[in-house]
Amino acid sequence: MWLYLKEKTNFFTDAIDKRQLAGEFRISIHSAKDLPEPLHPDLTIVALTKGIDPSDALVAREFPLPARAHIGTSSLRREAFLKQWRPDLICVDIRGTIDERLTLLDKGKVDGIVMAEAALIRLKETRWPRTRLETEVAPLQGRLAVIALKSDSEMKQLFKNIDTR
Repeated sequence: MWLYLKEKTNFFTDAIDKRQLAGEFRISIHSAKDLPEPLHPDLTIVALTKGIDPSDALVAREFPLPARAHIGTSSLRREAFLKQWRPDLICVDIRGTIDERLTLLDKGKVDGIVMAEAALIRLKETRWPRTRLETEVAPLQGRLAVIALKSDSEMKQLFKNIDTR
């Protein structure tokens, strides 16, 4: 899935929010850094986890990266870092699940992808070599957010023990 967006939108949560608001399920769990601002007015964060490694990682087919390597990222912040780190790199806008993005690497469509180290850890992803990037990270990166309807007091109660706020 390729999408050419630069602003923080509800791209990641819109379809899930609609189904949750329709009553198909009571909770959804998201990477906290990907939540839109503001959330839908009928939804609320009932828990924010402690999280794990908040760093960014560059996953690549090989290191060192070749000259003019194509690197997938959907983040202006990450793109700016890459251009400072290696001005020859060509940034390509990508979106999708971790598996969808890594498939681009598998198929040789990109030479590398910048993503959250936490996502790679949670998925036990070890197919490709990676390196941590020494860059500022997105707020709440590495943490998960549990979302429920504002009116769902049972879910608020159920998840209060893992809420770290």
